[in-house]
Amino acid sequence: MSFFESLQLQTQRERQQLLQAPMILKALAGEMSLDEYVAFLTQAYHHVKHTVPLLMAVGARLPESKEWLRNAVAEYIEEELGHQEWILNDIAACGYDKEAARNSRPSLATELMVSYAYDKIQRLNPLGFFGMVHVLEGTSISTADNAADAIRNGLSLPKTAFSYLYSHGGLDIEHVKFFQGLMDQITCPQEQAEIVNSAKVFYQLYGDIFRTLTAQHGIALAA
Repeated sequence: MSFFESLQLQTQRERQQLLQAPMILKALAGEMSLDEYVAFLTQAYHHVKHTVPLLMAVGARLPESKEWLRNAVAEYIEEELGHQEWILNDIAACGYDKEAARNSRPSLATELMVSYAYDKIQRLNPLGFFGMVHVLEGTSISTADNAADAIRNGLSLPKTAFSYLYSHGGLDIEHVKFFQGLMDQITCPQEQAEIVNSAKVFYQLYGDIFRTLTAQHGIALAA
């Protein structure tokens, strides 16, 4: 069994717990309100804007023996640049004030997930960040397209309001294959255990964003 397959198997219970979050089920059923969708986008903005800085921190902390992984991190950075702006544009396409979203404060759950990511990299082990990548990308691949279709149909919104979700759904499958190839090059048992444990924590933290998400986590309609 490859390490990527083992990672999926060892985190299966945590993944299922995340996917049972009421707001995710609501989104997949097309029952999310417009305010709730914008609240989701707003929190997504607040963690996605940290993706590139986090990747930069990972690259800086990797030892010389992981130069191959640092090169991969550089590729990730190039691909992730500007994704937070896509989210703000989706918010504007919904008729809401994207600058208000930019200047808003994240929810406690979002703040805690981002803070843990930085702490994991700086204090513990930069490889732990790949547990976060596994959680966010894996969840997006399995739910983003279906959620976008359901929300779009339920709210009669234009496709331009879903650039973030559609770009991180089925179209992002090659990104996951790239991640799988990287994980299968991690052969040290201690490093593998660090990534597995990290993924379990991030499933909890990311799930908390959805479990505590309400319409009040969004912003107002544009004037």
